[in-house]
This record gives sequence, C-alpha cells and structure tokens, in this order.
Amino acid sequence: MPATVPSPLGRLRFAATIAAVLLVLATVNVLIRFGPPHTGLVLGPVVAVALVVLARRYGLTWDCLGLSRRKLRRGFLWGTAAVLAVATVYLVGAVLPLTRPAFDDMRYRLAPGAALLAAFVVVPLGTVLLEEVAFRGVLMGLVNRYRGAGWARLSSSTLFGLWHVLPSLRLTRANAAAATVFGVGAAGQVLAVLASVGFTAVAGLILCELRRRSGSLLAAAGLHWATNGLG
Repeated sequence: MPATVPSPLGRLRFAATIAAVLLVLATVNVLIRFGPPHTGLVLGPVVAVALVVLARRYGLTWDCLGLSRRKLRRGFLWGTAAVLAVATVYLVGAVLPLTRPAFDDMRYRLAPGAALLAAFVVVPLGTVLLEEVAFRGVLMGLVNRYRGAGWARLSSSTLFGLWHVLPSLRLTRANAAAATVFGVGAAGQVLAVLASVGFTAVAGLILCELRRRSGSLLAAAGLHWATNGLG
C-alpha cells in the first residue's frame, strides 16, 4: 500500500495512535519480565486482540495488518518452509561440537512435558502472537500507511530489537556461548544486550520481508515460532 500524505489532523491522529501502541507495548514488556510467571501467556493474546481493534478503528484493513483470509494459504506455505529450514539448521547446530554450546541455555532446560508445553502453548500464545501482531501487523501497517514500506520495515524492526532489551539482561549468565563471547562482567552484559538488540532488529527485517512476500503474518509467525519453539 503506497504512503499517503496526511492532513495536520491526520498526522496528529497518527502520532497519537503510534504513541498509544508504544505505551501499551512498553507496559506489557515490563509486566511480562517482572510480573508473575507466564504473565505473557495471559496478556499476550488479550493485548494482541486489543491492538488489532485499535488498528481497525484507525482504518487499517485486514490486508494491511497481514490478516487477510485470502493470504492465509500463501502465508502457511511460506511459514511451513521457514519452520523446516530452521529445524534443519538447529539439528545441524546441535550435532556439531563447535556450535553445540550455543544451545546450552539454562533458561530452557525443561523436562520433556514442560518443553512440549512451552513449544506449543507458551511460545505461540505468550510470545509469537503478540510480537507478530504488534510489530509486523499493527506498527508495520500504521507506518506503511503514511511513511511507506521502507520506513515501516525499518521502524518496526528497530522497535522489535529494543523490545528484547529486558529479556537479554541475563543472557551471559544463562547461555554458555554468550558468556564465552562477551564475558560475565558488567561490560559483557552490556555487549550482550547490544548484540541481542542488533540481532533481533535484523531478525525483524527478515520477518518483515516474509510478511511482505507472503502478504500474511502467518509466514513471519512460522519463522518466529520455529526460532523460539524449536530451540
């Protein structure tokens, strides 16, 4: 959808809507990280629906949000291909001695039943749903409407990277490979956070491209789920 030139009132409404979305996401991020366990599992779906309602009231179509039923099949095919690709990379990485330490993360040492619950319930509902709707759906759709596709991808991906500041604070203590690369002191923690933000921002660009090519959030959600749920 090409960018349009808004009126002064339209610009004000656009800025207010973006500010509201960012305020909601910042609040949810803090609540998820410092609230009771599985807060995200409860808040994620609720906030995702609320953001879609807000975007629809603003005037975005289902297609602008990546939620058009006409694009579901294409999104499913792209998403399935992404899942298979990630599964292959993870399998090879877990087998090779050189890359095996990257998969040794104490945050994800779970019993088989808990691992299945995390992969098929907690990750899709507590992480992927909200993040895809918020960043590749609502924010990307809003910015694309008035600033164009380039700005939409760049801004949503940058914000997606910043969203991961809080989750990465314990990275060097939880992941053996991260501790080896960055160290375990304060400087190492800062470097790990910066690296995590940069990495997830780049990942956001890839997810945006999947969303663009398929026309559906389902494609980006497939890749997103695979990287989190299979790891």
